[in-house]
Amino acid sequence: MFDFSNETCLKNELKNGNSEVLNHLMSTYHHPLCLYAFSLSKDKEDAKDIVQNVFIKLWENREKADTIVSIKRFLYKAVYNRFIDLWRKKSNLLPMEVEYEKCLEQIVEEDQTEKFLKQLEWIKKVIEQLPPKCKETLLLSKKEGLTNIEIAEYLDVSIRTVEGQISKAFKILREKLNEDYSSIFFMMFRKPLLK
Repeated sequence: MFDFSNETCLKNELKNGNSEVLNHLMSTYHHPLCLYAFSLSKDKEDAKDIVQNVFIKLWENREKADTIVSIKRFLYKAVYNRFIDLWRKKSNLLPMEVEYEKCLEQIVEEDQTEKFLKQLEWIKKVIEQLPPKCKETLLLSKKEGLTNIEIAEYLDVSIRTVEGQISKAFKILREKLNEDYSSIFFMMFRKPLLK
């Protein structure tokens, strides 16, 4: 029986075209990679396509498998690279988006993907715990990209009320989250929330 826990054997078998290795890697990493891709793209279909493409490319280039240092890191890096390629095709990078890309690059280079996903989940929980009006206003502003005027019209409240709810949300978030989370906020909403 082939030992899937031995990464050197795993890479050699992959290089030799053992499809069981690909099946093993997909069953092990497909779901976490999809979560990671979704955290970047904010689109479930794009995330699935990115991960599928990564596994296809891995299989097509399997003869180079023995040059991979860490399969796990390679897969996460490949997902990141594929996302950036697609993102560049879809948009002209603004200065803020360049900063966003740098944050992503740092996370991948430092092999912090698992830590990143845990931080992401914690931030979502903290946002969910915000008072209802604060949470709704914050998400309309930062996630949906509405202006304060648009939010005021949508919620049928004054602009001052919108500004107050957003300020209140920021204050709560700053109290509950430290500086390490600011770049994660930046990536979640494509705008820096903590200043």
